[in-house]
Amino acid sequence: MSIIFRELLKKVGSGNHTGENLTRVEAATATKMMLLGEATPAQIGAFLIAHRIKRPTGEELAGMLDAYDELGVKLQPITSPHPVLVFGIPYDGRTRTAPISPVIALLLAAAGQPVVMHGGDRLPTKYGLPLTEIWQGLGVNWTTLPLINTQVVFQQTGIGFVYPPQHFPLTNSLWGYRDQLGKRPPLATMELIWCPYGGDAHMIAGYVHPPTEGMFQTALRLRGVTKFTLVKGLEGSCDLPRDRTAIISLSQTSPELERLLLSPHDYGFTTKNVALGSTEELLVQMQDVLAGNASELMQTALWNGGFYLWQSGICADMRSGIATAEELLTSGVVAAKLQELIQVVNSVSEKTCQHTY
Repeated sequence: MSIIFRELLKKVGSGNHTGENLTRVEAATATKMMLLGEATPAQIGAFLIAHRIKRPTGEELAGMLDAYDELGVKLQPITSPHPVLVFGIPYDGRTRTAPISPVIALLLAAAGQPVVMHGGDRLPTKYGLPLTEIWQGLGVNWTTLPLINTQVVFQQTGIGFVYPPQHFPLTNSLWGYRDQLGKRPPLATMELIWCPYGGDAHMIAGYVHPPTEGMFQTALRLRGVTKFTLVKGLEGSCDLPRDRTAIISLSQTSPELERLLLSPHDYGFTTKNVALGSTEELLVQMQDVLAGNASELMQTALWNGGFYLWQSGICADMRSGIATAEELLTSGVVAAKLQELIQVVNSVSEKTCQHTY
């Protein structure tokens, strides 16, 4: 048993009247001790559920991120006229609405905007459809690439994907706790604003509950992050909803975030989200979008693509962003980007196999 960890556990697990928040340093220490297995399983399980009940603070999230920075990995900086967009999407996937972010990543990269994504396999507590399975269905297998090969793909295509089960294996031990507890611990919140990129980045993070926005803002400010966008997105993702006004917060130099409200109706979109059916159905729908065909998922792609082209500075406003997104998709440029990505990933994978044997 770790005496040091026990004291940290006592602070977060003592209840409303005597419990205390951790300092940034203490949160970093607790996170490192869990990742390195220096705390016992009983201590780790108790800490995760106690911290879930207490709710994290922005300062604690900053400390957790400090630990991930110290023990984790990062893709190295690439040359780009724009800050790299880093998308923070819930690791436990989607179960109700059709995700569009892999198509948006391809669209942005085709327009010259580099993108970094990260995530694992089907994970607790939702065990929803993860990004890795969607990419595999599109012909891109990120899960077998060592980080050095992922770096090559990122440099050549403008799309990178950090896969913690292989690239940051210290996190693997914690997934069993999440499954056994049946609730997302604060680590799952922190992952949404983790930046596994070592250069100039613009963080894009999704969330569900309004208090999370304030925690994100505090954590990012404490860590000196000045470029970030927070989206009250579909199932906590960065995908803008179509069934309601999109609530978005943009970082700026003043202490307060700039609030942006976008109504799909104002831009001519139907106001409903695309339901998630089977993975096979989604992949057919995505291929249809990549072929430039009109569909409900195409509307979702244009709605999101237009917004992120605008926010990355490639387009001057939302309407020109939507028009550019439509042009890139219907002209086959985005589909060509996917084929380029497949070719590069397969090429570096073959070289790895040759060196292995």
